[in-house]
Amino acid sequence: MTDFWDELRRSTQARIGLGRAGDSLPTERVLEFRVAHAAARDAVHEPLDVDAFAAGVAGVGLGAPAVVRSRVRDRGEYLRRPDLGRVPETLEPVARTDADIGVVLADGLSPRALTDHGVPLLGALAEALSDRYRIAPPVVATGARVALGDHIGKALGVRTLVVVIGERPGLSVADSLGIYLTHRPRPGRADSDRNCVSNIHPPDGLGYRDAARVVSVLVDGAHRLGRSGVALKDTSRSDPLASPPIILEL
Repeated sequence: MTDFWDELRRSTQARIGLGRAGDSLPTERVLEFRVAHAAARDAVHEPLDVDAFAAGVAGVGLGAPAVVRSRVRDRGEYLRRPDLGRVPETLEPVARTDADIGVVLADGLSPRALTDHGVPLLGALAEALSDRYRIAPPVVATGARVALGDHIGKALGVRTLVVVIGERPGLSVADSLGIYLTHRPRPGRADSDRNCVSNIHPPDGLGYRDAARVVSVLVDGAHRLGRSGVALKDTSRSDPLASPPIILEL
C-alpha cells in the first residue's frame, strides 16, 4: 500500500516517515538504524590497506605516491587526539617538486570512503587540471586530519594543495569524501583559508567529474587571486558554463 511518504523517500537518504508500532518504531526501521550505525562505526575503524591503495593511485599516472602518517599511534588515539592527526610523524618520504598542485589522499574519519572513491576521484582531478597545471606525485596520508596537508604542501613546494579526505560517516552515508583546497599551504593555516567540496560519493552524492570541475574552477580563481578560503567563492555549480568564481576583495 502506498503512503504519503513513499514519493518523498525516493528523493532523500534521510530517515523520514518511519511510522510507529505502538509507542515505538516498527521493528524494520529499528533494524535499519542499527545496520546504518554499524556501517558508520566500521567505516571509522576499518584501516586503509595502504599498499593496495597506493598501487591504485600509481595507476592513475601521476607518479608513485609517497606515504606518510601523522603522530597518532592507533585509531583510538586518532579519535581522542585530533591535534596529533594534524602533525606528521616524518616528511622524509615527501620530495620537493616544481609542481603547481599537490594532492594528498587522506584516510580521515572514513578510510572506507578513500578506498571506495579515492582512485577514480584522483583520475577525475588529473583529467580536469593536468592540461593547465603541473601536478606533483600524490601523497597518501594515514591517521590524517585536514591540516596535516599544510605540512605536506610546504614540503612539496606547491602553490596549491588539494586534500582528498574521508568525511565523518553518518547514518545515511558512510563512504563520503571531501576535498579541501588551500592556496600557498603552510603550517598554521586556518579553516577560513580553505575551500571545501563535500559529499562526494556517486551515485547518490556528488560525482567525480562534477567535483573535479568545481575544484578546477576554484584552483583557477585561487591562482588569479593569490589566496583561497573565504575570499574565494565558487559559482560553478550554478553556472553550466563553469564561469570563474566570485572573488571578494578583502
